[in-house]
Amino acid sequence: MIFVPKRYGRDVSSGREGGGREFNALLEELRVRIADGRYPLDQLLPPQRELADEFGISRDTVQRVLHELKNEGWIESRQGSGSRVVKSPIHSGKVPQEAPRLRAALGPFVTRAFAQPTVRLDVFTLTSESLDAHVRLQAEHIRTGEIATPERIELRLLLPSESLELPYPRALKPADEPEVAYGSEELDRLQEQIHERLRGITRRHTTSLRAALRNLETEGLVPSVSVEVRSIPLVPAFKLYLRPGAEALFGPYEVVERSILLDDGTEMDALDVLGLGSTLIRHVNDEGDPNSTGSVFMECMQAWFDACWQRLSATF
Repeated sequence: MIFVPKRYGRDVSSGREGGGREFNALLEELRVRIADGRYPLDQLLPPQRELADEFGISRDTVQRVLHELKNEGWIESRQGSGSRVVKSPIHSGKVPQEAPRLRAALGPFVTRAFAQPTVRLDVFTLTSESLDAHVRLQAEHIRTGEIATPERIELRLLLPSESLELPYPRALKPADEPEVAYGSEELDRLQEQIHERLRGITRRHTTSLRAALRNLETEGLVPSVSVEVRSIPLVPAFKLYLRPGAEALFGPYEVVERSILLDDGTEMDALDVLGLGSTLIRHVNDEGDPNSTGSVFMECMQAWFDACWQRLSATF
């Protein structure tokens, strides 16, 4: 017996069931607005009708986006009370933060990077989704003159190979459904859909990230921009952000069980990791003490990244 996954209604704005460009565009925009503080902790999001009018999409699409944000833990929705931001661990960080913290956020880290004459970032991550949101925010600050224009931007990004069989996300059989072998044709189909969704997220944010930075050079705003993206045959158990010689953010991916909404409207229970909002630990290089914990961590992780880049990576 094959279980039938849950499905949402038809999206009248796109003429098809499930997700689409409208869904992805609104989801990414709301994530960015939460990230940069436009929708701060405990604030209500605009009403569904207002969001639908602003983006020119159906309320059904808005509802599905809010459902996804709720699944990811960003908002809490109650009938008649709207959707409220309940988790906001990443910030725009317009004021550079100097003091090290046990728990850190990506926003201030990227802000500090873009405050330098030469912006240098080495990153190992699953999809680049979080990085894309913050880099696009900094690119917009450069365009509006809110921050000084750097002389050069250098980004090296390592992502898992698309051919790699990842342990997450992984389709799960709902507890109230009959037993179905993981090798069944139905679960295999759903598993491939989930992995293709992940690949789509990675491609979309990688393209967005490249465009955001390269356009700064094309528009004559930044004299020199270098963006290199490579893949390696490693499953990311953690995300790593390095400002070479300065500081690092390190955070393990926490495996959770949650619902994933596929592009065809299927809502699937799965094991997954949540990149946005994951806990990050900051390590700072101490130039006066090469034996300090921060200095040793920076040296080791930079050597690890460089070795992977030189010996294991291929063009993404």
